[in-house]
Amino acid sequence: MDYDSVADELYTLRPEEFTAARASAMASARTAGDRELAARIGALRKPSLAAWVSNLLVRSSPGEVEPLLRLGEGLRQAHQDLDGAQLRELSRRQHALIRALSLQARQLAKEAGHPIGEGVQREVENTLHAVLADPEAARAWAGGRLTKPLDAAVGFPAVAEGPRPQRPAPAPAPSRPAKKASEQQRRRLDRARKEAEAAERELRELRNEAAAAGEAAEEAKRQVGALQRHVEELTGELERIRGEHQQARFAERTARERARTADRRVREAGRKAATAAAQIERLTSSDA
Repeated sequence: MDYDSVADELYTLRPEEFTAARASAMASARTAGDRELAARIGALRKPSLAAWVSNLLVRSSPGEVEPLLRLGEGLRQAHQDLDGAQLRELSRRQHALIRALSLQARQLAKEAGHPIGEGVQREVENTLHAVLADPEAARAWAGGRLTKPLDAAVGFPAVAEGPRPQRPAPAPAPSRPAKKASEQQRRRLDRARKEAEAAERELRELRNEAAAAGEAAEEAKRQVGALQRHVEELTGELERIRGEHQQARFAERTARERARTADRRVREAGRKAATAAAQIERLTSSDA
């Protein structure tokens, strides 16, 4: 046993299964003589429902973790460099992405036998907001061992809506160092935009692949159902044939028994006939 493998296994379980599995792992560690490991396992906290769903999203869709983390990096850089209008555009894209992922997490929870309500889904969305805004939150979420939802209050600064204020009169032309810094800022901005767009494209592709895989799974399920029905039909036919076979064997045994009985009776009648013939011959000889 090792701590990481035990922790990973525990946090894949549904919340109601966690406590018993943790106790079993602690007992196994003690039996193995590793009291330190048993104590570390005992310190693992049971996840809330929202934390379990967030962990489920990480473990069930590992291909979406890295693109989301890259998108978070791009958004954090963009919040340092962009103006209000551009920030509002990124904010709209960010909210749409988080909503899509939270719906995916809700579907995963339902498929895992643990449907969730709107309240838990909002906690999952808050966690995803925190993941995009805070590098430490992103690392914690990517580990798949959350015990409670992350705080979305640690997020991007609010961007005011409405028209942008009038620009002041043109300032004197910037010096060469200022131009260089402005150029570096534009390059960082372009890079952040490209990374964010690439991450969103990759996430869309992964969701399309997941949808296609879901359709393939449904088709396979239908085929399995049809084959199961065919197997049941063949099983019924086999049982009918077995019954007819047993009846035929019984009729065969009965006919053989009757044939043997008839054969014995024929032999007995033959012996009686031979005896009678011999007796008639002796009587005839004595009269002569």
